[in-house]
Amino acid sequence: MNALIRWSIRYRGIVALLSVVWLIAGVILAMRAPLDVFPEFVPPQVTIQTEAPGLAPEQVEQIITRPVEAAIIGAPGIASARSESVYGLSVVLVTFEDDAEPYRARQGISERLATLTGKLPIGAGTPKLTPLTSSTMDVLKIGLLSNSVDPYALRDIADWTIKPRLLAVPGIARVTVYGGAVRQIQIQPKIERLTALGLTTTDVITSAREALALRGGGIIETTAQRITIETPPPEPDPHAIAETMLTIQNERPIKLGEVATVTFAPAVKVGDATIMGQPGVLITISGQFGANTLEATQATEAALAELTPALKQRGVDVYPALHRPATFVVRALGNLRGALILGSILILAVLYAFLRSVTAALISFLAIPLSLLAAVVILAQSGQSLNTMTLGGFALALGVLVDDAIIDIENITRRLRLAQGTAGFDHLAVVEDASIEIRGSMLYGTLAVIFVFFPILFAGGVQGRFIGPMALTFIIAVLASMIVALTVTPALCALLLKAHGRTAEPRLLYYLKAAQTWVMNVVRRSWGLTVAVLAAGAVAAAAAIPYLHSELIPQFREGHFVLQASMAASGTSIEDVVTVGERISAKLLKLPFIETVAHQIGRAESGEDTWSPDRSEFHIELTAVHKESEEQAQDIIRATLRDFPEVRSETLTFLGDRISESLTGETAQVVINVLGTDLLAIEKSAADIQKAVASIPGVTDLRMPKTAFVPTVSVRLNPSALSIYGLTPQDALDSLQTAFAGTTVGQTYSGARTVDVVVILPPVERNRLTE
Repeated sequence: MNALIRWSIRYRGIVALLSVVWLIAGVILAMRAPLDVFPEFVPPQVTIQTEAPGLAPEQVEQIITRPVEAAIIGAPGIASARSESVYGLSVVLVTFEDDAEPYRARQGISERLATLTGKLPIGAGTPKLTPLTSSTMDVLKIGLLSNSVDPYALRDIADWTIKPRLLAVPGIARVTVYGGAVRQIQIQPKIERLTALGLTTTDVITSAREALALRGGGIIETTAQRITIETPPPEPDPHAIAETMLTIQNERPIKLGEVATVTFAPAVKVGDATIMGQPGVLITISGQFGANTLEATQATEAALAELTPALKQRGVDVYPALHRPATFVVRALGNLRGALILGSILILAVLYAFLRSVTAALISFLAIPLSLLAAVVILAQSGQSLNTMTLGGFALALGVLVDDAIIDIENITRRLRLAQGTAGFDHLAVVEDASIEIRGSMLYGTLAVIFVFFPILFAGGVQGRFIGPMALTFIIAVLASMIVALTVTPALCALLLKAHGRTAEPRLLYYLKAAQTWVMNVVRRSWGLTVAVLAAGAVAAAAAIPYLHSELIPQFREGHFVLQASMAASGTSIEDVVTVGERISAKLLKLPFIETVAHQIGRAESGEDTWSPDRSEFHIELTAVHKESEEQAQDIIRATLRDFPEVRSETLTFLGDRISESLTGETAQVVINVLGTDLLAIEKSAADIQKAVASIPGVTDLRMPKTAFVPTVSVRLNPSALSIYGLTPQDALDSLQTAFAGTTVGQTYSGARTVDVVVILPPVERNRLTE
């Protein structure tokens, strides 16, 4: 440290020049630093989703989820795995170890899943790995509404126009679409007509597949050229499919259209969406793991802006910011900018009041930008983003950064005053001796400050990942300020404070020293009383600890709420959930502080939320300016939901929702799990616990998910009766699956779009419980 101080004073011109260069370079590098809403507080995770059309949750658990779990157990880098089996879908959530390289670990899981090829039951889909996404996940939520475009066209616009364009945006990992109507060509058998002709649904499936045949035609070689024979792919034309021959009876061809209705129809829904209380399409855009949220958001909005004029011409209204986490980043940057400006003015005023020198005050103040820029560059180069927590670390460190510099300058100016007029006065030697004199106290003071943050820096779990960057930012900035005080401050003092030794001690400092001397004399004369007062204060502080509100992670106010909702009756239909959601949305939109409401129901293919149709969530965006505080707004929203007793709900901030889901898989702050093998006993115990917890003061949004039992029609096969009709169990189950879940027999093509062709009973017969 002595050598560093001497070198800085000796080459003070070079140090000053390097400081200017660093200021310029640091600003340029800081502007390129990645920005995010929050740090990556969730360990890298990947979800394995396996579609199982028509299978009940118990079947999914037994024949799909367990084999998938068995296949991935032992893969390198896995810290934990938890699973969920819902109707028609198996979900396995894999969390990687902290030190695992996520993309390599994901590749290892993919290789393990390849061993399941051919081992899962017929009809089950291929296990799919979701992309690695950021902790906050959401980049944007977009809504589409239209009074002139039907639900088919609205969903086509989302799937085939908007989704491909947004997936091409750098930093975007996934685009999930809810709502609208997925276009299918449905072949709906006429059971009475099939029976009269002695045909079965298997014959219909076989004929439909033949109607969608696609083969290469080969080539024709002539003496002069080679000619390719092109066979066009099947087009989405129900009439052409209906004209396909099914069989020949009595020398007369029976066409597919004679025994089935071939028409465009919507796919069976597993989810839906409403926008502003009206049926629409919700598009959720997720960011890549480690992506710059602000840049990804701006690039996504630019891509959406390119599409918006064409969408408006078609009569489609676009809601581009149903949820925009980047707004929170911009707001945090604005708050930090204001805090820095105000803090800087106050610091300059205090420095001048004590030093009575503009030059000395500016030299001390220079430690702030130099230290902050150093911390920003170090964080960016180490892969950290600038986020709410790191910005909080900067704000916290603001007043500490000038400590080392002002200690150094104050001692230098004091020594210069003492040395003025002495023989052989050498201001460089005085500056050097003064800087070396206080290097020890500077070091010990800095270490004492940063050691306080070590427990936070090394905290584990999601909380440690969340608040650790704040401690890291503070420590880096304070260490940088100490280096500045050992190099830049002595060098600038040697350059600019040559005449400062003739300045008298500031009057304010003189009076403060006199006051301190008086206090020290009182303490020395009454040391017993002093110790007693300090001990009493310590005891009072310790006694107050149990009454303090403790919360490791603060409640962030993001201007956005997530309202989790589940119907009180398990197995509620999507149509009923949509109807209730429209009523709730209409009532919420009457509140003056709410700008937009979007309702996401059930799930989407490969989406992040894998819920049954009776579970949903509302995304509520608040207006930019409102007189109610966000705590009051949250209470009003909760009170509004009390008018809907058929819905169990909880209202959370978006961050609270994400952290709770990461910790427990649920959104609540406290989750009680009941384990066992008897589902009836588990349900009864959970209900008893709910009653006991409901009486605890402070409990809000108490909710017990009822996922164990849903309304079910159990089908048992009668082998004797099947044999009489010449049927096998597979024939019966194939017919059952085709009738109610649908069997996809192929695809038709219209340009880049595909339309599935599905054999399924018409809705009137499919949704009838009686024979």
